[in-house]
Amino acid sequence: MATSEVFDANAARYDEWFERHRVAYFSELLALRALVPCGGRGLEIGVGGGRFAAPLGIATGVDPAAAMLVLAAARGVDVVRGRAEALPFARASFDHALAVTTLCFVESPPHLLAEAKRVLRPGGRLVIGFIDRASPLGREYAARSAESAFYRDAHFYSAVEVGALLERAGFVVEAWAQTLTCGDPAAIEPARPGYGEGGFVAVAARVG
Repeated sequence: MATSEVFDANAARYDEWFERHRVAYFSELLALRALVPCGGRGLEIGVGGGRFAAPLGIATGVDPAAAMLVLAAARGVDVVRGRAEALPFARASFDHALAVTTLCFVESPPHLLAEAKRVLRPGGRLVIGFIDRASPLGREYAARSAESAFYRDAHFYSAVEVGALLERAGFVVEAWAQTLTCGDPAAIEPARPGYGEGGFVAVAARVG
């Protein structure tokens, strides 16, 4: 089953994860909030149910899964159906873009990054949030991916790999933030700079 079909068929189940893991979700939001600009026109690539776009003030979201877009629209996001590797927007349409746990699902990360660069204005910022494959949490996700309907075909990346992908795509990496470092499921964590300790990592990069 293609990834978008999996999310279409299990949209409510995927969205419920954020309710069942609210502490981890809030920690991830804090890490992203440290990097996502507050003003300007924003786009979330792979918006899913809008769990990140809505609280971070990102007005527009794109996703291939129609059922997920229904959830995002209900949270106030302007939604467009489309793929990350072929974004349905004109060149230089946005001031900043966000992609959270999207890189691991796309067939071609270089095409995602090329499209993000295309739709961003000169000097625009791209923020990517992802599970760091080199972290204990990342290794756990990778080891158990075959058991998950969502992550069965996912490919996880380390922070070093994501940084290299961004640089090859012509972005200038500006900042890193990390969270989910202490392993306490009851503790909301503030974002820490850098990477190498956190299971969830966010990176901000500028169009070069």
